Amino acid sequence: MTSIYSDSYQLLLTQLFDARKKAGLTQTMLSSRLSKPQSFVSKYERGERRLDVIEFLEVCELLGADPHELIRNLEKLT
Repeated sequence: MTSIYSDSYQLLLTQLFDARKKAGLTQTMLSSRLSKPQSFVSKYERGERRLDVIEFLEVCELLGADPHELIRNLEKLT
């Protein structure tokens, strides 16, 4: 099993999805702010594409989400 399907990675995706909804942004709105196509957001939210750490930090910043808090939540699973 690859790490993209791990419980930790799925939790990360859920947290990013929830943060986007809380910020009141659609995938299209977020992708525009990221200067990426809408499919970029769709694919990482569905787990079809992995975010690298720089992308993760940029997404968190645009969503107003604390990346440290998201990581701490993942640590609770281990």
